[in-house]
Amino acid sequence: MIFSRPRTPAAKCLHLIRLYETTSRSDLVKETGLSQPTVTRAIASLVDAGYVTERNDLTQSKGRGRPTIPLELAETPGVHAGVSVGTESTYVALFDLKGRTLISRDMDITVSNVSEDDFIQSIMAQLNKLTTKVERPLRTVGVTTSGSVRKGGTVFAPNLGWDGVNIGEQMREQFSVPVEVSSISSAIVGSEMQSTPSLNIPSVMALFADDSIACAISHPEGVEPIEVEQGELTTRGLIDAIGVPEIRTLKDAVTDSREDTRYALDRRARGLGSLVAELCTSHAPATVVVAGSAFIDDPLASGPFARTVRSETESTPALRVIPSHPEVVRDIARAVALDFVLREPLKVAGK
Repeated sequence: MIFSRPRTPAAKCLHLIRLYETTSRSDLVKETGLSQPTVTRAIASLVDAGYVTERNDLTQSKGRGRPTIPLELAETPGVHAGVSVGTESTYVALFDLKGRTLISRDMDITVSNVSEDDFIQSIMAQLNKLTTKVERPLRTVGVTTSGSVRKGGTVFAPNLGWDGVNIGEQMREQFSVPVEVSSISSAIVGSEMQSTPSLNIPSVMALFADDSIACAISHPEGVEPIEVEQGELTTRGLIDAIGVPEIRTLKDAVTDSREDTRYALDRRARGLGSLVAELCTSHAPATVVVAGSAFIDDPLASGPFARTVRSETESTPALRVIPSHPEVVRDIARAVALDFVLREPLKVAGK
């Protein structure tokens, strides 16, 4: 399952090693709960695959017994591609295993105005250009889109004009590497999990409110999308509800001075708060992360949203808003780019 928690000893150790500057085998035994021999074998496999380096120059001797040899993430040659498909702009980037952005591009393409095949071909061409520029081999590819993603990577996204588009299949044929396809909300949850320096990650729920509404939640097996109704909570639904011809975008609505327009915006924010409160009652997440233009383009939405969540739930989760669009697209592209290698590191060529 995409964005499942680390399960194998190698994946558990790699998850922790990449989030710390240095660590040790004994620290990993404590953090993972695995036996010393199991951790030793996992580290040996990660070192052999080129993911982990032993820092013999930093070896510490503590009395009797073997000295402690610090471990750190290696500088692997491979890169991991992340693609965040948006309604009018698509972000393409290459990341290293640490999650650092090596190179990125924003492609101004209105997806619904081009054929599915032409769009996918343009994305693949851009990825080829970026990998040529960095002169490093491509190891994995990840794609996030709005709408829903079915098993096998088939996308259904009305705002993109996609009805059963299998973007992953073409990319696997083109690049011959593992390709993951995820909804935006699932990738937001995945990003939270990947950046938490612990294997015991409390439940996280994400709400993405933009041209579409999407929600996902983590559980012990991985990340599960939650089906939610669209309607007036989408940007299109909001604009239709306002019903003013000159208001065509969310930014138009936010800058409009009429009280009725502000009331409609606040009503949408409260509606999103009620949706989150209902989902919290059903799923009991420890943290809720919200993102999308509903919060980014309308700074006043966070207040009525948060008040509604708190007033309609008995046990209020921690609420966090991802404050900017560039931060959202970078985080979700990175999360889906790294998902497979972090779950199955020994199935991806490391050296």
